[in-house]
Amino acid sequence: MSGELSGKTIAFLMTDGFEQIEMTGPWDAVSEAGATPVLVALAEGEVRGFHGDTDSGDTFDVDRVARDVHASDYDALVLPGGVVNADSIRLDPDAQRFVHEFFDDGKTVAAICHAPWLLIEVGVVDGRSMTSYKTLQTDLRNAGAQWVDKEVVVDENLITSRSPADLDAFNSALIEACADGS
Repeated sequence: MSGELSGKTIAFLMTDGFEQIEMTGPWDAVSEAGATPVLVALAEGEVRGFHGDTDSGDTFDVDRVARDVHASDYDALVLPGGVVNADSIRLDPDAQRFVHEFFDDGKTVAAICHAPWLLIEVGVVDGRSMTSYKTLQTDLRNAGAQWVDKEVVVDENLITSRSPADLDAFNSALIEACADGS
């Protein structure tokens, strides 16, 4: 995989309370494949990961702030989950705009676990085949998505996965989509 994504820049959008392994796993995978990951958050400074929904994890330096970024500067977008992160970020207008730009441009968006909450807010799930953490299936169905219980689902430019247990499949699908240029 080394060099497969050379010259690609991948945005990772999150705020405090993201599931740490759902950020670090894909981050390491795209880095090893030659891409440059960029941490985009709602504010400058640092964001804190969680292990599960309650155990505080590490802090990570923010590279860019959502209000200042545009999809045109990136090849793909990764949305880590985590209940706290997903419930907070879905209400932010700058995060919503940024995500919507990726769909407008037909670029790859990869969302895992609770991250599809943001996609529901943005209004991009209707008619899509998707997966997520099991507690979001009713929300996704009510928003018009066809929810399926699979480790990874690829629907055009959208990649979704259920949980950290599915990271290998999620990372492989992400790298394949980015290498194909979508």
